[in-house]
Amino acid sequence: MREIVFDTETTGFEPGDGHRIVEIGCVELMDHFPTGRTLQFYLNPERDIPIESQRVHGLSAEFLADKALFAHVVEEFLEFIGDAPLVIHNASFDIKFINAELKRCGKPSIPLARAVDTIEIAKRKFPGARYSLDELCKRFGVDLTARSKHGALLDAQLTADVYLELIGGRQKGLMLAPVEVAAAAMDKTRAARQRPVPLPSLATAAELEAHAAFVAKELGDKSLWKFA
Repeated sequence: MREIVFDTETTGFEPGDGHRIVEIGCVELMDHFPTGRTLQFYLNPERDIPIESQRVHGLSAEFLADKALFAHVVEEFLEFIGDAPLVIHNASFDIKFINAELKRCGKPSIPLARAVDTIEIAKRKFPGARYSLDELCKRFGVDLTARSKHGALLDAQLTADVYLELIGGRQKGLMLAPVEVAAAAMDKTRAARQRPVPLPSLATAAELEAHAAFVAKELGDKSLWKFA
């Protein structure tokens, strides 16, 4: 199963107020395991960036002035995500922004139902706890030393780590040992253990005689014991 962990950085909170995406980050998972494939874009939002937002992600209008417009990368973005489920921390936020950008390009929107929201998973697993990405990383011991500010690709990678912990940890096919070691262990398991001295029968002579008579009478030549 292919999944894409997805995150954005923006100029503000509401695309309806004219706010735009300034960074997109994607991480590919296959069978709940990172493949190493990622996609990341810095984007020119074609507007100013409030200082409050700059404090969050550190991206200024000057830095983004020569970066691509979303319309320039939309095809590459859509090709990368394909039809895979999108794993997102606080999915409604990122989906509304990506849909606003897609609408500007005349592209179909992405339904919210396609998103797997790590906040919703965490709420079900840890009722009453805090669900920020930082808090979940701390809960699972995910390294946060590189996160001095928010970044879409970095946060997508952290979200992938948190997601894998929420669904049971990183395991690929439950094969936790090299194939050769696992195969040798299976061979050892298959080998039948022989008892050095057979246990004596607990049946009495009368019981054995009655059993033999029953088999001869009820099963006759069809008895499996005759072929043992």
